[in-house]
Amino acid sequence: MRFEHWAFDRRLLTILLIVVVQMIGTAMVHPILPLYAQGEFSLSPEVITLLLTAFFAAQFVAGPFIGRLSDRRGRLPVLLLSQVGTVIAFLMIGFAQSAGLLFAARILDGVTGGNIVVALAYVTDIMPEHRRTQALGYVMAAFGLGFIFGPAMGGVLASELGPRAPFIVAAAAALVTVLITWLTLEETLSPEDQALNRHDKRARIDPAALVSNVPLMAVMCVTFVGRFGFGLLIGTFALFAEAVLFAGDDFAAVSLGVGLLLMVVGIGQFFTQIVLLPAALKRASDPGIVMLGSVARALALLILAVAMGPGLAALSMVLFAIGSGLLMPALQSLVTKTVSKSLRGAILGLHQSVMNLAVIFSTAVSGVLFAIDPTLPNWLGAILYSLSIVPGVLLWFWARNNGFGQGAKVAVPAR
Repeated sequence: MRFEHWAFDRRLLTILLIVVVQMIGTAMVHPILPLYAQGEFSLSPEVITLLLTAFFAAQFVAGPFIGRLSDRRGRLPVLLLSQVGTVIAFLMIGFAQSAGLLFAARILDGVTGGNIVVALAYVTDIMPEHRRTQALGYVMAAFGLGFIFGPAMGGVLASELGPRAPFIVAAAAALVTVLITWLTLEETLSPEDQALNRHDKRARIDPAALVSNVPLMAVMCVTFVGRFGFGLLIGTFALFAEAVLFAGDDFAAVSLGVGLLLMVVGIGQFFTQIVLLPAALKRASDPGIVMLGSVARALALLILAVAMGPGLAALSMVLFAIGSGLLMPALQSLVTKTVSKSLRGAILGLHQSVMNLAVIFSTAVSGVLFAIDPTLPNWLGAILYSLSIVPGVLLWFWARNNGFGQGAKVAVPAR
């Protein structure tokens, strides 16, 4: 039975549950991985940040393929395949005996890590366009819930059971998402839709048409610049916490402190999706919300750059959560409105690849910047978030003059 009101759609609730469980597992391991690589394998900051680069490089290559594959072969099988890859990757990290295996695991997780992209495509399939931003906001709220519980759980597990424990538990959490998907979700694309997407020549992205699509390029610019700043943050946050925020504390204390700070991000993001985003949608368009999110994240990185203890860092994390909670659903909704229905998965995959490309470059340089000065990545991130406001303004003017974001589609021309 399908409920008419979207908020009670069983499929949406199932996707949200999957994202929560997935993000609990992911949030358990990401704060611990740099400290784990440093403590167990004696890797330098420059090499540790390359672990993140390897993951996002693999996602960059695989993202459009995964999204397009879900258009052509269905959301469900691709979602299951990507989730299984995450399970195997977490187990590889947990039982790794060499740095090489860590890199292999991160690459595997990146190649098969299209589960979130496919989940977003699934949501856009079942949601009407005028409710899509709020629905994607609920997905971000599920992200927030994962980050409320995941980092703290990872910190406790690492401090009580050792640095390998979070990865084993995360693999178990990812396995739960496989079972939930397999047992409860239904396919959103009919066999006829899949066949049409496979054989319709119009359902192809022309690179020249992408460049000429003004609102799409503006969305991608905001995404790239903002994600570059995000990569600088995540690439060095645990190391920054150890060197500055919790200077002199042992591994267990630093792990717990990092976990609690990231839990603040989860709480702030959840609050943003449930309270702030619905209020913002009543008063502003998606492009206006993009600008608000960019301003909040710029302030967050500026505060973190001057923070010398966990107090100011917690304030920074709250602002960062609010900015991300406003920005990401609006960008994801906007990008799906720039193309035809048959290209939703592909364009979300391309959007994910743009994010990954930014993180590839930023995480690769973040370790070098950190080695120069632990605060330098945060300063650069604040500058970049400020710059991302410029294409956001362009989006706002385009929406005002062309109706973009109000139901009008700007389709990517086909060959």
